[in-house]
Amino acid sequence: MIGQLFLIATPIDEESPLEPIALDLLMKACTDYTNSILLIEDLKPCRRRWLRFGLPREAIDHFIQFNEHTQKELAPKIISDLMSGKNVYIMSDGGLPAFCDPGQVLVRMAHENAIKVSCTPHSNSISLAVALSGIDCSKFLFTGFLPKDGDERKRVLSEYESLNHAVVLMDTPYRLKRTLEEISEVMPNRKLFLGMDLNSSSEELLYGRASKILKKLNELKREFIIILD
Repeated sequence: MIGQLFLIATPIDEESPLEPIALDLLMKACTDYTNSILLIEDLKPCRRRWLRFGLPREAIDHFIQFNEHTQKELAPKIISDLMSGKNVYIMSDGGLPAFCDPGQVLVRMAHENAIKVSCTPHSNSISLAVALSGIDCSKFLFTGFLPKDGDERKRVLSEYESLNHAVVLMDTPYRLKRTLEEISEVMPNRKLFLGMDLNSSSEELLYGRASKILKKLNELKREFIIILD
């Protein structure tokens, strides 16, 4: 059985407590260090926050530093561990891993290997989608909702096709099928990330060309956000 990659969203300040679901997940991870891999950004700040959150002190001995200096070397080994059934938990110094913090490369490799990626509750759908996508969003354009008019929608999508950085867009749930069909028509070879029902029990993450994603969908009316790679 393949393991799962968990992004642990933490407060950006030094006073707020860790979100309860994240706390419970990490507490459970600490009951089995053989099958749990704890990735942190930097030892000193993460150790301080870890103890303040009330997490087990002995877990600190199992921390693996995963940051801009180590991720290239460590990522293949971590993917191998995930494929062997181990679960991986990545926590940055504060905020959301894989969004302007270490983890983007690992998330992308996880998607490429059909490894499930999820995140503990996070209130911003844009940053959450970026983190879960594995797409390099060091520079991206957030465009909000697409226009309602068909011709205008295609014109806007054509403008996005010429951009050489990621584009984040949204639309209403009942336009999910239409949006994917239009993207497939305007930019048939452009790959994208589709995040549906983020942070819910029905969450589903898909990556690839719009035409192929359409074939995988069983339900065509869902809350969604799209990132054009």
